[in-house]
Amino acid sequence: MKKLHYLLFSATLLMGSANLAQAQIKVEIAGVGSNQIPVAVAAFADESIAPDQVSAVIRADLERSGVFKVIDAGQVISDSATPDLSAFKARGADALVVGSVTRQPDGRLAVRYKLHDTVKGAPISQLGGEVQPKYTRLQAHRIADDVYEKLTGVRGIFSTRIAYVKEDRAGRNYTLAVADADGENEIIATRGREPIISPAWSPDGTKVAYVSMEDRKPVVYLQDLMTGRRNVISNLKGNNSAPAWSPDGNLLAVALSKDGNTEIYTVRPDGSGHRRLTNHPAIDTEPQFSADGQSIYFTSDRGGGPQVYKMSVAGGTPTRITFNGNYNISPRVSPDGKTLAWISQRNGNFSLYAMDLASGQELRLADGATEPSFSPNGKYIMYATKNGGRVALAVVSVDGRVKQRLTTNAGNIREPSWGPFMK
Repeated sequence: MKKLHYLLFSATLLMGSANLAQAQIKVEIAGVGSNQIPVAVAAFADESIAPDQVSAVIRADLERSGVFKVIDAGQVISDSATPDLSAFKARGADALVVGSVTRQPDGRLAVRYKLHDTVKGAPISQLGGEVQPKYTRLQAHRIADDVYEKLTGVRGIFSTRIAYVKEDRAGRNYTLAVADADGENEIIATRGREPIISPAWSPDGTKVAYVSMEDRKPVVYLQDLMTGRRNVISNLKGNNSAPAWSPDGNLLAVALSKDGNTEIYTVRPDGSGHRRLTNHPAIDTEPQFSADGQSIYFTSDRGGGPQVYKMSVAGGTPTRITFNGNYNISPRVSPDGKTLAWISQRNGNFSLYAMDLASGQELRLADGATEPSFSPNGKYIMYATKNGGRVALAVVSVDGRVKQRLTTNAGNIREPSWGPFMK
């Protein structure tokens, strides 16, 4: 009988006792990046008519990224105004964010912004859109995304969503929740009295695959976030676990023990077409597709202890990827395919590591970490960690310099999954 079985490793490691979280998640910045870009953000004209203060959301987004040094402009400046850019340059700002909110006859709000380069004395970008009042916050996130991209050259992730699992004190109620990347606007996707683990977003951001124990064994389900409907992806004999989507959304990789040993399979989103990839006496689990969809990374103890391996989706002999440490699990691949993140136990501690796949160079990013998930731009990794007796979420940049904690006053939150860019 195997000494190691990681099917439910992350869930078991982080099961704790706390009240079911009802409050919004609080984001705390624990670190910032080097060479921050100084940006002044002005209050938007007439933004008080909106349910959310647009400029405040933008400021919070930019500060949370760790990339920017945000300067309060100290005044209201509309996107139609001609600001004194030299004055903001003198205050140390390289860029200035201004904007306005206008109520339309049909009740929608027109939220517009303009980004100025104070050094060149010219506008860099502008964005406008009419939204229902309840989507004002989302529009603010989109503006922050635009600022981030125009000033860094990297797509912003403020308007993306995250999924996570909450549990109550007695471990009798479990909730799969979805929220904005800053923890606001939480909605409940599903709930139950048995554990929920391993949520995984579909590439189009409309569905989440996850594992539920409601049938007294692990079963993989697919939850449609648009309609609320769900269907079974895999409920074969034994354990069905660890769903992961292919980049094109046409397949999921899962770990199944239907033949007695845990192996890697692929299956279609409608639950048809199970196809076995691995065939080894060892435990093969936690599959993850490569960025190009041609390979699968997975955890296996075929070498005596759990390590990360890679194999072709078409089959063949796996190649071992991790060699440092004798316990490496939970592989995750960055969206650009250049970085591997995983959890490694070394000197008795579980830590989050990242590896440049081209050079093999490793970097330890965080201690006490499990369940990593890359942001869709590949610049951040969200993970679960114990914090003050509770399980909370945290975020670290791939260079280790920017750190955040996402906490709540009640309950455990774990099993994070960062959603894709939305079209």
